[in-house]
Parts: sequence; structure tokens; C-alpha cells
Amino acid sequence: MYSFLQSRITKLYSQSAPATGIGLFRLLFGLVTLQEILFLQFFSHLIFDPIPFLDVEFPMISFFLWLWFIVALCVTVGYRSQQAIIANYLFWIIFVHFTPMQRDFDGGFDLFMIGANFFLIFLPFDKAFSLDQLRKKLAQPFVHYSSYPKERVSVLAYTIPVTICLGFLYFDSAVHKMFAEHWRNGLGAWLPSSMPYYVSALDMTWLLNNEALQKIIGYTILVFQFTFVFLVHYRHLRPLYFLIGIGLHLGITLTFNIYPFGLGMLVFYTLVAPFSWYERLGKWLTVKKPRLIVFYDEHCPLCNRTVLTLNHFDVFSAIDFKGGQSHAKDYPQIKKIGEQTLLTDLYALDGDGRIYSGVDTYARILINMRYTALLGWLLLLPGIYQAARHYYRKIADTRERVSCDESCLPAAVTPPVPSLYDRIFNVSDKKQQKKVIRRLCKILMLIFLLQLNSTLHYGLIYRLDIHTDRSPIVQTLSGVSNMLIMLSQSFLGITPHALYLHDHFAGYNHLIAITYKEPGQDQEKWLPFVDKQGRMLAPNWGRVHSMWANIAVTPKIDNWRLEKAIMKVTAFWGIKSGLDLDKVTFLIKMKKIQSPVTWKKDLLQQNFSGDWETIGSAKWAGKVIDISLPKDINDL
Repeated sequence: MYSFLQSRITKLYSQSAPATGIGLFRLLFGLVTLQEILFLQFFSHLIFDPIPFLDVEFPMISFFLWLWFIVALCVTVGYRSQQAIIANYLFWIIFVHFTPMQRDFDGGFDLFMIGANFFLIFLPFDKAFSLDQLRKKLAQPFVHYSSYPKERVSVLAYTIPVTICLGFLYFDSAVHKMFAEHWRNGLGAWLPSSMPYYVSALDMTWLLNNEALQKIIGYTILVFQFTFVFLVHYRHLRPLYFLIGIGLHLGITLTFNIYPFGLGMLVFYTLVAPFSWYERLGKWLTVKKPRLIVFYDEHCPLCNRTVLTLNHFDVFSAIDFKGGQSHAKDYPQIKKIGEQTLLTDLYALDGDGRIYSGVDTYARILINMRYTALLGWLLLLPGIYQAARHYYRKIADTRERVSCDESCLPAAVTPPVPSLYDRIFNVSDKKQQKKVIRRLCKILMLIFLLQLNSTLHYGLIYRLDIHTDRSPIVQTLSGVSNMLIMLSQSFLGITPHALYLHDHFAGYNHLIAITYKEPGQDQEKWLPFVDKQGRMLAPNWGRVHSMWANIAVTPKIDNWRLEKAIMKVTAFWGIKSGLDLDKVTFLIKMKKIQSPVTWKKDLLQQNFSGDWETIGSAKWAGKVIDISLPKDINDL
């Protein structure tokens, strides 16, 4: 196997592909991280306080979340990417493993994000859609943007993350699914979609009531996950796996309330998309003929940097920037202006022969770049336009001009510090390349063995109920396996992907919600958490949903865990809703539902329509809550 891996790595090492997918992956990964940080910020008191708002144990959490937000923003825009991505990786590890976030509020995708972030450290993240790319150009302002070739990267930058983060994950998940009866019956997608706690606000009854289609979806997922790691890299099959994967995870994002997991998985499909698609998409989006020609002073450092900046954000190539001294003579309308006048302003010429200057040029640039058109129109509004003209004139009349000589050449500029990707993949010496490939193979083999250990340990030994304590040798091996799993899980995100299996839904025949009564009122009101149908209301999705539906309310309810969740939810949403906790009585409601392993028509609607029964109450007195529940809720 090692020799096969080495030959495969050697073949792919020198093959190149557009950097577009890597740049999109970094940008979207950053956006998913940003939304999760904002989610954590909103629910920070629920997640991190021992008693929300009443007992704040970590007052600096908010500060560190905003610090993480800045880091994730740098990842998103590609600013100082290497440092930002490493810092982002550390933030994920710290918040997941050293705060209550993972223990009670497992987001279902935290470890996946750690693994994805680990590989992102070694990817050519700065090659596309990054401010770092712009910074490199700004360091050489007199080099025209047309001198830079389109960035290409090693195919391995796509292959390795897709194989490990998606391929291994899918295969591990498929192994676990084979032990779940509803998955073997082809109903793996149908059952969780019929449980009120798990669905989004969309009504998918029409789809759930088609038994044949549900079984096609269920079995397709199994085949897809078992074969992905082996077949996705074949050129003719890649589009098929891309489309199925996009459909699968888009469905999760839209129909389940675990949208962060769906989004995190969707991000990876920027690396699965066939390379030719990026090239075709680029040609289709690129303007065939520039809509605006802008003339600038070639001897002005500020003008050159402005041109490089504007061109960097002109993703559709709608603007053509030309040096006034070299090209004005080729355009009669511009030539009439005269060089002396031309160089005092930024002039532009559109396709209809209209000439613009100064602030009007900037407005037309923004409008013709299309996605910034609103900013361009705003710039022309009365008041804003006059203020912009004033500041533009002030800067334009005091700018520095120099004659470009050898000091402007790229050789005079200190080259940037190479990224980890450049150190690994941009090696010209053949002997050094072979050494790098050998190291890569060893590292990848180690990761494969760590994943195999996790799959065998939890996917087979645990599922088959094999006792490992009967032999000292086997017991020792089991202990070593557990230790390796702990390490690989913490730093590489390698974890069992046993999602929504029989041990989760078997016996899941009840829902619990919370209502409240205010003093002097008989009418019950629903806490903005679980509604009358049993749906979890937005924004209580993602990791808050996991806390309630996967930890507090389970097939066999643990009263201590349920009471802890009731304490947190009533304190958080009670105070958020402006209630006086000491004067409000919270009522604990239960509703019976069904979770069969065989198909049943209208199951979701039946689970929505059940009647609620009051089974207990909760009352606050200062920082103490008195919860009254039956000793064994499971017998109700």
C-alpha cells in the first residue's frame, strides 16, 4: 500500500490546477467560522455561564470571542493568512476542548472544523481571493497587474483534504450506518426528517410521504459514502459525486436545524468541483470587452497602487487600466485633453465615448464592476459627491510623482516569506522533491492508520459489542487505541461519525417543551425555545439544538441532565424575554411521538399534532431553581 501511495503522490505532486477552488474554500470556511462565532456570542451566557446571566464564571469569554472573530475575518479575506489560519486552528481547539462548549453544546461539526482547519494551514490559501495576493502586488507598484500570471497550484492541494476530510469521514459514517435498522431499510434520511426536534421551518411533508423516493435517497447516501473515497478522483465520476454531495448537504442545510454542519460540509465541495468548471466559469463571468478604460499617471506611486487595488477587486475584468503617458495617444478623445491636464486627474472612457474624471471616474469604476454598483451610485448622491470631490482634490493635488527607474523593478523588492505550502510544493530540486514526497507519504499513512483505528474501535468493536477486557493484551491494545483516538480527535478532528443511528432514535417517543405563567395570569405562554408543534425555534439551532435534543431529551432521559438544561434554558430565555424569574412559574410539558424504523405516511404531521401534558414545573428564587419532575420520566 505504501508503494501505491508513493507512486500516486509522485504523479499528482507536479500536476497543477487553478487556485480558484482553494481560494473559495478559505473564504467560505472563514464565513462559516464567523457565523458560528456570532452564534456563540449571542448564546454566550447560555453556553458558558454556570447559570445564564446570574452566575458568570467566564467574564472574558466575550472578549476572546471577538478576538477570534477578528482572526476568522482575516482568514476570510486572506489577510496575513498563514498566521491567521494557525491562530484560527488554535481558537477552535481551545474553545472545543477547554470550555463547556463541547461537553454540553456539541455543535456536531466542531471536530470536523478542527480537521479542516489543520489541512488549511498547509494549503495555498493566499493564491486566490486574498488580500495577501494584493499586498504582494502593492510591494511592486510599478509592475502592471497584467504581468502576473494566473495562479496555479499542485493537484495534491485538492486531493489530500478531499480524501481525508470527506472520503474517510463518509466511509466511517457508512460503517456505522450499517448497524442501524432504519438505514438498512433505506430510511436514514426519512426518520430524522420526521422528528419535530430536528426539522427546520420548511415543510417537507410532500417529500417525506413518497416512500420510494425516500428509499432511493437513503440507499444512494449509503452507496455514495462507501464509494466516495475510492472513486471521487476519477475525472469522469467527479461531476457525479460533486452533484450528489452538493444535493445531500444542501438538503441537510435547508431541511434540518443543524445548518452549521451542512454549511461546513458544503464548503468542501469547492475542492471537489472539476477543475475545468472553474476555468469555464471564469471565462463565462469575465467581460468579453472592458466596459471602461481608465487612464492613470504611470509615474505616481499612489496611482499605481490604486490601480492594483481596484483591479484586484474587479473580478469580472470589466475595467481596463492603461498608463496615460503610454496609451493616451491611441485614443483621440483622450489625446485632445493633453498630457499635462490628463495627469492631474484619473480619466476614464466608456464604450459610448463618454469621458469621466476624478470622483466621477471612481463612481463609474464601481458601477461597471457590477457587484459594487450600489457604492458607485451612492458616491454620486448630493452631499456625498461634493465631500468626495473635496477629499479627492486634496489628495490628487499633493500626491508624489517619481520617474520609474531600476529602483522600481521587482528585483529591488524583498520577497515575501514563503508559506508552508510553498516550502512543501514549490521545490525545484529533484532530490529535495523526492524527500518531500517520502515525508508526505509517511504523514498520510499515519493519518490513515489513525482514522482506521477510530473506525475499527467504534465502528466495529464497539458496534459488535466485542469485550476487550477478557485478555490483558487486548485490554492494553484497547487502552492504546483509546489514547490515540483522544489525540487524533483533539488535533486532527478524527472522530466516529455515528450520526442519527438506531441508538439515537430507538425509544425516542417523547418531546419536552417549556411554557410559563406570569403572576395573575392563567394563560400559558410558550418560551421562545420549542413551539406547540415540537419544533425548535430559530435561533435555537445548531449546538443549542444538540444540547436539548441530543443530551437533555434522549430515548432514556437522565433527570439530572434534563434539570440542568431546564435551568439553563429558563434562565437564559426568561431574562432575554424580559421576565422576572422570581415571579414566573415555568411548566414542563411532554408530548408523545413515534420513531419507527419502517416507513409510515404523514409521520411528521402526526408527531406535530400530538397533545402536550404538563409533567412538572420550575420556579426560581434568586439564583436557585426548584424543579419538580417525576422520578422516572421514562415511565410516563
